[in-house]
Amino acid sequence: MSGQAHSEAAGPGGGRATGDIGRRVAARRRQLGLSREDLALRAASAPGYIEYLEEKTAAPGMGFLLRLADALETTVTALTGGDAEQARGVGRAGYHPQLVELGTDECWTLLGTHGVGRVAVTAPDGPAILPVNYVVADREVAFRTSAGALPGRAAGGETAFEVDHIDEAFSQGWSVLVVGAARTVTDEAGVSRLDGLAYSEPWAGGERDLWIALSAERVTGRRILVRGAPGTM
Repeated sequence: MSGQAHSEAAGPGGGRATGDIGRRVAARRRQLGLSREDLALRAASAPGYIEYLEEKTAAPGMGFLLRLADALETTVTALTGGDAEQARGVGRAGYHPQLVELGTDECWTLLGTHGVGRVAVTAPDGPAILPVNYVVADREVAFRTSAGALPGRAAGGETAFEVDHIDEAFSQGWSVLVVGAARTVTDEAGVSRLDGLAYSEPWAGGERDLWIALSAERVTGRRILVRGAPGTM
């Protein structure tokens, strides 16, 4: 390992950061569409160290973690998994926040190619909002479920699908809402294509081979900006 990598791996006072940092860094980097070289440039690091961080067991120091979080447009807490069991948005409002509407193209950019979102369905005991792993294909949102599972109730009618990102440290974030008709994907070519696009198996596990696709009729989004926070002027 290079001298830079050694210095970046040492925590403040010789301490070590905890959490599966490499996996979170790789996932966030891909979500932003960045190469390792891109991320290294943003974080003032070396591509080799980014590769080491993502593929090996590493514990970066706090100084590097701060640069890395800024480069990935997230927080150190999120990268280290410290917020995994906490509800989001418990912090105070930012200083002079600004709520802005997002254009359609920016909404699709934020949706990206895959991630975790929430779909609205009507359950036997009333409305429900359910988290699902999703992919984006030809400006449609698709997710896998199983026959008889609640997310499958979205098919056959109009529904809503929402994705958001919350930056707890700076009390800012964004949300994107997709509204449209949902249908089951039954043709072999369509199922095969979506299987090929799937980034991973559904997190919930089990046999989930029923694809539901949502054709967007309305895509809207909003972003909360806070003066002085990363990514703002």
